[in-house]
Amino acid sequence: MVMKTYLKTLARMFRRHLTRLLSLIFMVLVSVGFISGIGSVTDKIDYSLSDYYEDRNVSDFIVKSTSADGFSEEEIESVEALFPGASVDTGMSVDLQVGDDGSKRSVRLYFLDFDNWTVNVPELVAGSAPSSETQIYAERADNVIEGYSVGDAIELDFKEILLKLSEQNGTELDESTRAMLDLLEPVTVTVSGVVQSPLTFARDGEPSYNNEGAAVPDDTQATKDMDVLENILYISKDLIPTYRDIMSALPDTPLIGTGDVYVAIADRGLFRAFSSGYEDFVEEQKNAITSTLPASEVITLYENYSFKSLNSYAGKVAGIGYILMIGFLLVTVLVVLSTMTRLLDEERSQIACLKTLGYSSAGIVSKYMLFALISTGIGGFGAYFVGMGIARLLYSVFDYSFAMPPLSPHITVLFYILTLSVIVAATLAATAISGLKMANEAPATLLRPKPPRSGKKVIIERIPLLWNRLSFKYKSTARNVLRYKNRFVMTVVSVAFATALVIAGLGLLDMCLFHDFGSEAILGVALVVVAFAGLLTAVVIYTLTNINISERNREIATLMVLGYYDNEVALYIYREVYINSVIGIILGYPVSLLLLRLLFGIMGFGSIGGVSWFMWLIAPVVVLLFTGLVTLLLRHKIVNIDMNESLKAIE
Repeated sequence: MVMKTYLKTLARMFRRHLTRLLSLIFMVLVSVGFISGIGSVTDKIDYSLSDYYEDRNVSDFIVKSTSADGFSEEEIESVEALFPGASVDTGMSVDLQVGDDGSKRSVRLYFLDFDNWTVNVPELVAGSAPSSETQIYAERADNVIEGYSVGDAIELDFKEILLKLSEQNGTELDESTRAMLDLLEPVTVTVSGVVQSPLTFARDGEPSYNNEGAAVPDDTQATKDMDVLENILYISKDLIPTYRDIMSALPDTPLIGTGDVYVAIADRGLFRAFSSGYEDFVEEQKNAITSTLPASEVITLYENYSFKSLNSYAGKVAGIGYILMIGFLLVTVLVVLSTMTRLLDEERSQIACLKTLGYSSAGIVSKYMLFALISTGIGGFGAYFVGMGIARLLYSVFDYSFAMPPLSPHITVLFYILTLSVIVAATLAATAISGLKMANEAPATLLRPKPPRSGKKVIIERIPLLWNRLSFKYKSTARNVLRYKNRFVMTVVSVAFATALVIAGLGLLDMCLFHDFGSEAILGVALVVVAFAGLLTAVVIYTLTNINISERNREIATLMVLGYYDNEVALYIYREVYINSVIGIILGYPVSLLLLRLLFGIMGFGSIGGVSWFMWLIAPVVVLLFTGLVTLLLRHKIVNIDMNESLKAIE
């Protein structure tokens, strides 16, 4: 019998507070979904980049000879000895400026052994593998690289190539040697296949060796003001023997074929998207290589623009996630706590009835904790899938800046578990504390209406010049707004942080759209931030306004009995909502300054002063539009209140 009564009261509570239940679910859905989506996209990128590194056997080290003679077999073997079990390929690469003065282009040529190609193997996207020494691969076109198509014929001038190699190696060629180079005739090769290289997948282009002293950018800036490659070609070393006799007769002229050594270490799991362990390993082995081969330079993935910039973007998105997580969590926890504590106030008589039936305080409170757990649990369950959708969306947005590797199937739940755990723990703790405090009171006390707050002069009343000019309805509104200070502060703080989140998203958006910072990837993040900050604002205002209406049914019914029209009654409530929203918006500006300062610091670009003036005006418009939409949605709840039931109820 006792259990049956308990279940009936539980079911009744869910029916009575269905709107509040749905508000809590949606609040958790928006907040946890956004945070987990923004946070997990970084892990998705890291895992996908690591999988790509392993699948394509990307080189950890490219050892380039600074000697005119390239590497000897003994030197290559000494490198292999440093990395037992590693995959090692040899070849030569050179960057050339081709074309006349009016249309010069940076072209990189790789001379490789196609038959034994095991490191940095590209993905064939069109055509077929070369079947003869005069057939080559060309890299796929992107935003910068114009690219060649299958079947295109390309003329290679080996005289120009050898002169460029001599220049890169610091070799001085005398006049007789240059005369010998004139004997080399250009060779025409044909593009057999178009490939996507695992080393050059950034669509902003790869920095060229021709750009002396150019370092790989550590931030999200593209290679502006830098020479970038406009074509990359892969040529078989089998094409070279035709000229071997002539080249061997040239004193101090490099032989194409053994100038580069590509090393892919055996322990592929060590990489893990530039982990600290991998960084230490690379630095140690880089020193070992240069000690073994003094006449060499070592290029690692830390000098690779595509890998480094994608990893940098991922880190910046993670930074955005950590900063915004604080704001979203604070707003969500405040509203959820406010919802549960005010629900308990409405359930005073129910708690008294359960106590008279013999239920313990813990048993009574467990019912409300179950309500909180179910609402946050349902919202959290849905938030997982929302977060997955956001992560996939942002990952696809990155494809505008990079030829993204296949999405890793690895499940990433760190941000999801962290945010949901904080919300659930805070909600259950607050419900338990408030519930036990109330359940420990005597049933007779709980059955009596909660004593109303004693009337006090509000701050505006102490300014007669202003107060005396207000009509009765505005005096009433001012008193109602400031009468319950805790509720007023809770509402204003929630709206302030929601406004700050909208401004932060708009600030990022402004930097990407109007100041040429960031990229399409950051632009996508900014759009998601604005959208979910707006949604959070709407849910916050809806939830708090709905609670306000529910708590004041008797007051609203009294106004109706006194002859107030529907619009007058609605405006009686709405004035308070808009006043709270406006105060929250005003306080949101200093909070947004802090958020933007942190965001721009993490991003490495942008400034508060650089944000366009109109962005500061859009944010309050967004918040007020959502406020207006919410008041329209809740109008029916105000005007359809049952006056008889409300006036009979004990509040």
